[in-house]
Amino acid sequence: MAVDVTEVLNFSTGEIGTLDRPVMLVGLDGWFDVANAATHAVECFIDHDVAVVVGEIDSDPFYDFTQHRPLVSIDDDVRSIVWPSNQIIVQRNAGHRDVVSLLGVEPHLYWHTYVEAIVTVSEALGCEAVVTVGSSAEAIPHTRRPPVTGSTAHQELAGRLGLSAPSYQGVTGIAGVLAAELEARAIPSVSLRVGIPHYLMNAEHPQATSALSRHLSHVLDVPCPTDFSEQVASWREVHDEVIEHDDQLKMYVRMLEAEFDRRAEAAIPSADDLGTQFEDFLDSLRPDDPDGN
Repeated sequence: MAVDVTEVLNFSTGEIGTLDRPVMLVGLDGWFDVANAATHAVECFIDHDVAVVVGEIDSDPFYDFTQHRPLVSIDDDVRSIVWPSNQIIVQRNAGHRDVVSLLGVEPHLYWHTYVEAIVTVSEALGCEAVVTVGSSAEAIPHTRRPPVTGSTAHQELAGRLGLSAPSYQGVTGIAGVLAAELEARAIPSVSLRVGIPHYLMNAEHPQATSALSRHLSHVLDVPCPTDFSEQVASWREVHDEVIEHDDQLKMYVRMLEAEFDRRAEAAIPSADDLGTQFEDFLDSLRPDDPDGN
């Protein structure tokens, strides 16, 4: 049976008023979020003390709960069930653009409806662009700052940011489906992805989250208040210890380091350049106001 977006999207702007040059961030737990680096990066731009939840996508029709099981929580002897959550959160940023974030879980079913819900919210809130973030396992060493790569199907935006057009062919996740729908509707979108060392996929990687959030901060021109230095140092010790006790893995990491150092330092322009060009592009899309500004 088909599911209509009006049945699953609980959304109201309430009294939040007009947003300032909003951009939508999409970070979904699942296939495109190895080590949760992407969703953690989106969290960096949400201050839960002041952010406003303006909507939620109902989880019930989208998930096979034998694959993504709900959790049991007990608080003050009260037992409750925690279901997968897909919240739409507005973060007002004085002096900077506002950010609309979707933090959720990649659905198993009804992808068309799920994507339609995202697009509906983006258009209703006047988002100038949509940025999807992800993390994927790659053959890179944990001893180097992980690369952040990006792509966009928008020709002008690709030219300004020095990004490539999407070239991947094969199985995809909800981010790929969303990108295709945004392209079909002529809505500017960018996909940013950070690499995770594939031999340490089950560990945490704050260095990857830091690299991704840094790029997002410059692209959005919104500060990221999270300092990752202590987490990066702590997990580097853990990662090094794992490698130290495996001679074959140690040799493999050295090979990855040599290959990594032969490549260009970054697959996309610097974070500063990205931010300037992204803002210039969005400025060019806005109609002039009556005063000519």
